Amino acid sequence: MNKYLIFFCFTALSLSAQKKVAITIDDVPNVWIKEKSDSKFLKLLDSLNIPVAIFINEGHLNKTETFAENLTLLENWIRKPYVTTGNHTFNHLHYSESTLENYKEEVIKGEEQTRRLSGKYRKKLEYFRFPFNDLGANSLQHAQILAFLRSKKYINTPFSVESSDWMFNGLYEHYLKKGDVVSARRIADKYVSHTLEQFSFFEKISEELYGRQISHIYLCHDNRLNTDYLSQITNALQNRNYTFVSLKESLKDKIYDSKDHFKGKWGFSWVYRWIKEPAERSRLMKREPSIAEIEKEFEGMR
Repeated sequence: MNKYLIFFCFTALSLSAQKKVAITIDDVPNVWIKEKSDSKFLKLLDSLNIPVAIFINEGHLNKTETFAENLTLLENWIRKPYVTTGNHTFNHLHYSESTLENYKEEVIKGEEQTRRLSGKYRKKLEYFRFPFNDLGANSLQHAQILAFLRSKKYINTPFSVESSDWMFNGLYEHYLKKGDVVSARRIADKYVSHTLEQFSFFEKISEELYGRQISHIYLCHDNRLNTDYLSQITNALQNRNYTFVSLKESLKDKIYDSKDHFKGKWGFSWVYRWIKEPAERSRLMKREPSIAEIEKEFEGMR
């Protein structure tokens, strides 16, 4: 058999094999779209019956006048058996724009209710994710905050795939508020298709770099767009032979032990951060599916 045909067949079989992904959700709880002390997004996740990890901003509890209901909303998230809890700081600050001491306070203040409620439901609070995935502006900032997180026994949580859902959501909510349902649906459809394109892209990159499929970690947010459309994404991924696993299970993949070579503040996929040579990193990033039109539309809206 022709060697190129053998390679093609091997690649096709590899890409069609069963794959794993952990769904992680930042900026929980979204107190602006709750119904009293409940969340439509949480109801959706109940129906999907998949494990998720949530990264909590406790500062959200103070953003509306109903702190007690907001706290109940947070508890409703944490008490779910399929939910793993994580700290996302109190105020969702850029670490690169903060002092080390101030950021330490953000981490400590951001775990007060979460740690108490996690303990109530016999869960560990062991995961942390940087807002904006900003680990600091330079290697010193990176080293200092990571040492602090280790002293607190936190695991710095990476991700392999994300699709700028926050930007799509901004446009989606903008059009819904205007009553422009057609434009809102157009944005939602583009979000779903772009997310699936991102998975296809990182599947190919995984094969190129590691000769196999890594266990992916998808980053998205607690927002109206995912409330309405995340099920379309998970259904499509299931049709692509994805299994939904816990964050803990996904992190068992040895790829997450790889060295992070990037020492800037920009929050892109860890698949890029594991690449030592900046030129190679840049080359791969330029191949990523573009959302230039969405970016332009978003800036125009702002």
